[in-house]
Amino acid sequence: MLTNPVLLSVIIMSVLCLLKLNVILSLIIAAITGGLLSGMSLSDVMGTLVGGMGGNAETALSYILLGALAAAIHQTGLATILSKKIANTIKGKGTILLIIIAIIACFSQNLIPVHIAFIPILIPPLLSVMNKLKIDRRAAACSLTFGLKTPYIALPVGFGLIFHGIIADQMTANGMEIAKTSIWKGLWLPGLGMIVGLLVAIFITYRKPREYRMEEMDAVDEIATTTEDVKITKTHIAALAGAVAALVIQLTIGSLPLGAIVGLAIMTTFGAIKWNEIDGLMSSGIGMMGFIAFVMLVASGYGNVIRETGGVEALVNAAAGMVGGSKLLAAIVMIILGLIITMGIGTSFGTIPIIAVIFVPLCIKIGFSPLATAVLIGTAAALGDAGSPASDSTLGPTSGLNADGQHDHIWDTCVPTFLHYNIPLVIFGIIGAMIF
Repeated sequence: MLTNPVLLSVIIMSVLCLLKLNVILSLIIAAITGGLLSGMSLSDVMGTLVGGMGGNAETALSYILLGALAAAIHQTGLATILSKKIANTIKGKGTILLIIIAIIACFSQNLIPVHIAFIPILIPPLLSVMNKLKIDRRAAACSLTFGLKTPYIALPVGFGLIFHGIIADQMTANGMEIAKTSIWKGLWLPGLGMIVGLLVAIFITYRKPREYRMEEMDAVDEIATTTEDVKITKTHIAALAGAVAALVIQLTIGSLPLGAIVGLAIMTTFGAIKWNEIDGLMSSGIGMMGFIAFVMLVASGYGNVIRETGGVEALVNAAAGMVGGSKLLAAIVMIILGLIITMGIGTSFGTIPIIAVIFVPLCIKIGFSPLATAVLIGTAAALGDAGSPASDSTLGPTSGLNADGQHDHIWDTCVPTFLHYNIPLVIFGIIGAMIF
């Protein structure tokens, strides 16, 4: 088990990221190492890596165009006006701002399911406010990741309904039937663990003031720090129409790239942005979200290599032989396996079909109930979303909080979210598996 290519690959990726090697290079080196250790040739590894990158092609394109849309909205000042309203509401209390950010992030998973799309639009204009309040951005990262994860884990609406549906479908396909509407009855407990992690992050770990360099604000950002009322102009209305159109198209047609293009077209047609500014906006979009896009592409290829090594099945089978008939030991081993697998692949939704194939028969053999099995699978799959350098639940917060270059992806987002969410998820997930 200690020579398993998947395990060694994930360890190498994590260590390289912690040593501050670029995430993309870390993923590529880890993929090559894992592939070679499994017996694949170097040319096969690179072919599998590049061939698998298409799995996140739409997501990468979405992020680039979303970055351009965010830059356009920022230029009109619309998002900054919203940020000003939020700043006036909190009345100088940083903890209230962090809670509001967490709530807005929660809404992005169910009420208005746009996932991380709101972050590059809303968060950068708030940075000047956060700097004045001396808010530790690690707490803000925890607030954002909380909102991006907890609703789909615990609530059967929006992305949560999709997540629970995948769990139910994969459990049924592997010999254990459960209704997707019943899964929340077990996963609310890991969700409670997430709440505990958020409260610890905000009120204990990162409550002390942290100084950030005060960047020279442009005229738009300066609005967020003033107390004067700001009038809504035709430009703001056109920007709002473009943002709404992008949202409607995403929700009805299901295409974020198309929504972003239509949003930009509306803003251009009605004069919110000028034709000769589009090149600059696209460059801004690439600058803001391009890194995330390329990480997602490489992460998809890395996940493809991981699957081709055959190491996932070998890892789970080796673990299955270790647990004997102990439910407690089995729960611990399965959840830790989920952490290892998902940390590498970087997606909780995409991990479920991989782990359910082995988890369900093992749970049947040991005697776990369907609800306890759902808790194990859901918790194990969700673990990698917090702390994985290749997860959009960590990349998204970094894209917003690092808009001024003062927030490190690994040490300011991944490590804090790993500590505050994966530890309680493991504890509460094991408890749930034992009591349900």
